Amino acid sequence: MEMIKVAILGMAGILLGIFLKGVKPEYSIYISLGVSLCIFTYAIGKLEYLFDSVNQLQEYLPISTSYLTTLLKMIGITYIGQFTSGICKDAGYGSIGNQIEVFSKLYIMVISMPVLLAVMETIHGFLS
Repeated sequence: MEMIKVAILGMAGILLGIFLKGVKPEYSIYISLGVSLCIFTYAIGKLEYLFDSVNQLQEYLPISTSYLTTLLKMIGITYIGQFTSGICKDAGYGSIGNQIEVFSKLYIMVISMPVLLAVMETIHGFLS
């Protein structure tokens, strides 16, 4: 049901943007930004459930908090990168949007490197 609400909000924003594009083209970008921010704030509200679930998972399994923190950071970087890239592309700045996507992918690699090194250390320990 919640996905339907978000889809309807997005479709209403698109239709309003198309309508305003013929009258005042600069307003369609503002409509796109406003609808995107509404959806973004709605998604932020869902993060509380995600954090509660991660805390429950941590209680069940003896997982280091640094791994879970890294996972949550990677999810956040992905979402923010896609969000800002989409807005840049909608505004007609596709090259900046692509650069944001590339940077977010590289930053995810940088953040995940300690986890990868820990996995490699564990594999090395098993093999020796």
